[in-house]
Amino acid sequence: MATQTIVQSQVWRSIFRHGYPDTPLNQSLVMMGNVFLHLHPVKVSRQAMKITYTWCMGGISFFLFLLLTITGVFLMFYYVPDTTQAYQNINQLSSAVSFGHLVRNMHRWAAHLMVVSVTLHMIRVFYHGAYKPPREFNWVVGVLLFFVTLFLSFTGYLLPWDQIAIWAITVGTNLAPYTPLLGDPVYKVLVGGGAVAQATLIRFYVGHVILLPLAGALLMAVHFWRIRKDGGEAGPPPPSRRELEARTAESEALSATR
Repeated sequence: MATQTIVQSQVWRSIFRHGYPDTPLNQSLVMMGNVFLHLHPVKVSRQAMKITYTWCMGGISFFLFLLLTITGVFLMFYYVPDTTQAYQNINQLSSAVSFGHLVRNMHRWAAHLMVVSVTLHMIRVFYHGAYKPPREFNWVVGVLLFFVTLFLSFTGYLLPWDQIAIWAITVGTNLAPYTPLLGDPVYKVLVGGGAVAQATLIRFYVGHVILLPLAGALLMAVHFWRIRKDGGEAGPPPPSRRELEARTAESEALSATR
């Protein structure tokens, strides 16, 4: 009686807008009324949640994005995007800053692993046909996220400002003039001049720490929203009629032997 009185009181109902999640309606209201749980669909296919089906590549990619954000903010306190200081800053992070070498390696390896996990996630989605209607829009969002991931890795490669980074970005940006229709303007927007220099470092730094992370976060929010609207992860297709008949015959045979 005391519990019933508390649950039915105005104070309780002003905080919790639904009852216990013991019915499908209350379970739906729990999902819809929670700021964290509303990203998930109310019902999810049991087969689609198997680890051997999804391999959790989407969740691993999102976790690596969060890890990169946290470690990247730490690195921003010690890094100056200047051609005369950038390389020294990286050396100081590895030698003079407490846990600096660890955090930098976490950031670097997480970036490599995110490229791998996003690629494997797209391969899994394509192989299982999850790009087909009604999920074609979310497939396009996923492709955009894949390119954002690659550009994040590309822009971050220049920031240490060592010889490997400078010449690798020089080779990469020299492909920009071959862009159809646009050509040289793309190269000038990327490099900010005629060669990889201070303007290039500033542009890559701003893109790496502001523009691309914001674009990635926005696209991921849309991606998660569409997953919820589409009923969760795309599960395996239903068994064929021949498989169902074979299962029925097998179960009948087992019951007959008993």
